[in-house]
Amino acid sequence: MGVVAAGLDQLHERIGGRFARSEPRSRVREYVSGLVAGLERKNGWTLAEWAGEVGPDGMQRLLRRADWDVDGVRDDVRAYVVEQLGEPDGVLIADDTGFLKKGTRSAGVQRQYSGTAGRTENCQVGVFLAYASAHGHALIDRELYLPRSWTDDRERCRAAGIPREAEFTTKPRQAQEMIARAIAAGVPFSWVTADETYGQAKFLQAWLEGQDVSYVMAIRCSDTLTMPAGERRADDLIAALPARAWQRISAGAGAHGPREYDWARIPVRPGWERGRGHWLLARRSLSDPGEIAYYACYGPRRSSTADLAWIAGSRWHIEVGHRWHRSRHAAFSWLCSLFRGGLLFRLCPAGAAVEARRACPAFT
Repeated sequence: MGVVAAGLDQLHERIGGRFARSEPRSRVREYVSGLVAGLERKNGWTLAEWAGEVGPDGMQRLLRRADWDVDGVRDDVRAYVVEQLGEPDGVLIADDTGFLKKGTRSAGVQRQYSGTAGRTENCQVGVFLAYASAHGHALIDRELYLPRSWTDDRERCRAAGIPREAEFTTKPRQAQEMIARAIAAGVPFSWVTADETYGQAKFLQAWLEGQDVSYVMAIRCSDTLTMPAGERRADDLIAALPARAWQRISAGAGAHGPREYDWARIPVRPGWERGRGHWLLARRSLSDPGEIAYYACYGPRRSSTADLAWIAGSRWHIEVGHRWHRSRHAAFSWLCSLFRGGLLFRLCPAGAAVEARRACPAFT
């Protein structure tokens, strides 16, 4: 824990100026320290006890009402991650995840699909942006997804502390906003990857290409791609490939060893711009050849199938980050206004995980 503590101290010193008063400035260090401590349960009471406080009021006040620059802390965390992990070949990973909740008052909560549970549940959903490189990975941005049932009810939003200017925004639009912030901040990266929620958003693909940002994003088997003869379904294009088109490639190390699949690709969208290309990429399970995932790709023409497979496999990093969060804070609370608690919680992988990546491979 010595390395972890040193990392948290360094990050706390960086963000200290974002807090208007000394009390929340001191308490945030105790809050984040408690999250990475070996406590059996982590909630307002246990974190307060860890900090030597008699009750949870101070921790709750930090998340809900204390005066601090939320966006400024976000920018500090992102800059810290880039300093520690940044490299030109970095990958940005967009993904959303749900957090089960009871009741109806927590911001954004309703019955909606939760990837965590694999079904529709009463939950909140957050859209996250992660950064991954050969040195490690960490979450660098977040947005709370507000369903229309919330944004159309201004009184409900007011009671939950949601600003009046908050409007309904789709998850792909939220991802686009976060990627734009990363670009504006000079985050070094070469690729963006995401799952079907984002790959099906053609406007997001077009925007990334307009920024000359390479991507590998999952799509549905029924999605169509442009070929010389017209629009063709992804599964039809891949089904027509000969057996020799498939290559066995590892998409990186997983929890149980190399994540090996069979991969194939086919060029799409004729009329490439100079030096760039579009491809349909397919990933086939070794144990069940009928299980095939599809990806729309754009990037340097020299990109190999192995390059594209590696980028597609990079999405695993953000799933690891989500599991890390949930395993360490069962009461992960977004009751506060627009992700204040979630933002502080990101200080754990950004501060502790970045510093401890050599000592604890689970972080990398």
